[in-house]
Amino acid sequence: MIVFVTGGSRGLGRAIVRAATAAGHDVGFTYVADAAAAEETLGLAGPGRCRAWQMDTRDPQQVDAVADAMLDAFGSVDVVVPNAGITRNGMAATMPDAAWRDVIDTNLSGAFYVARAFLPTLVGQRRGRLIFVSSIARDGIAGQANYSAAKAGLVGLAKALGKEYGARGVTSNVVVPGFFETDMTRGSMSRTLKDFAAAAGPIDRVGQPAELAAAVMFLASPEAAFVNCAVLPVTAGLDWAP
Repeated sequence: MIVFVTGGSRGLGRAIVRAATAAGHDVGFTYVADAAAAEETLGLAGPGRCRAWQMDTRDPQQVDAVADAMLDAFGSVDVVVPNAGITRNGMAATMPDAAWRDVIDTNLSGAFYVARAFLPTLVGQRRGRLIFVSSIARDGIAGQANYSAAKAGLVGLAKALGKEYGARGVTSNVVVPGFFETDMTRGSMSRTLKDFAAAAGPIDRVGQPAELAAAVMFLASPEAAFVNCAVLPVTAGLDWAP
């Protein structure tokens, strides 16, 4: 299996890269600017082949160029995971235009550009998986109107693509992470929100990235061939946030 992951140099993306290569799959992943983190991910990869490309998902020309490079390097692609995401937190009334655009362009438009770039290959071979990474924020989190809107949009995008291309062998699904221990959450989650996530959830802890990666690998597996337009919560049962 050949897997493509955006935002694979850290956090959940790195965990997905590690899980896929550990299973012997070939993986290409992207990073925005941190070449050292990308090299670290490459060093942690399993026996499967692994390549990294620098790419800003907000730029459709960059996305198309990297998609071409990925297909040249590996010959094809089976699983596409548009995972790259950022936060620019702030209350809606005072949120700068740039904070709104950066998050929507990266988290939502970027995911669309990535899916669009690989769809001709997936449809042409009549086989493929699109796996989007949403968030518990899809139901709204105070101080994250931009992030919440983008993550909610991914659910609609995934379902639309699953309905458009399911009959051509391409499934499209979404995983919805709850609160996970990553660089992003360490930098953006308040102590109060972290305590809430651990105390209010039926499982009294935050998740580990490998647990989210396992859900992605299930959706990528042959056992999930009949799963399409599905939304898989990986939230420990905590499906709301303040």
